[in-house]
Amino acid sequence: MYLNTVVLFSLVASALALPSGTNNRVERRAVLSQRTYAQFQVSNGVGGNALEEVFQKFPIDESSLATIDPEDLALIKVAGETAEQAEVGTGGFNEAIDTAGGKNTPAGEALQVGKIKNKVLKLQLSVLRLGAEVASGRTDRVAKLEEQRTKLAKNVELDREAAGQRSTAVNFRG
Repeated sequence: MYLNTVVLFSLVASALALPSGTNNRVERRAVLSQRTYAQFQVSNGVGGNALEEVFQKFPIDESSLATIDPEDLALIKVAGETAEQAEVGTGGFNEAIDTAGGKNTPAGEALQVGKIKNKVLKLQLSVLRLGAEVASGRTDRVAKLEEQRTKLAKNVELDREAAGQRSTAVNFRG
């Protein structure tokens, strides 16, 4: 009888020690794919919904940035750098606005709306990247993250003020 109890207890203890079949690890899956600037830019159309357009192009769950797929993070970084160059680089918005005669001409106004939408893209990508870095323990990035969030909020507001206005993209090849 004593032997049966020990054997039964050992079997129960062994069964309890087995994995339950539920996996607590978060599985990382890439949701983004490599695209050209022309494929992910949001500057065409009209002003007013730039942030929503960015969310459509970069559907990253901001509540789980600690588990962002490394491939997605790399694509976000490259896309953000490209968006920055589309603003300030050769063939970018600043050059196009100057060529159009400034931001007070009809063409320049549409380019300026596009530039603000591009800034929303650039800043949201920066917020995603920095948020992932902070979530992974990079506390030295918290101040920069807050700075970028402030800039993003300002540019989202500028975009919303331009709601319905024509927006023009640049033919940037980055």
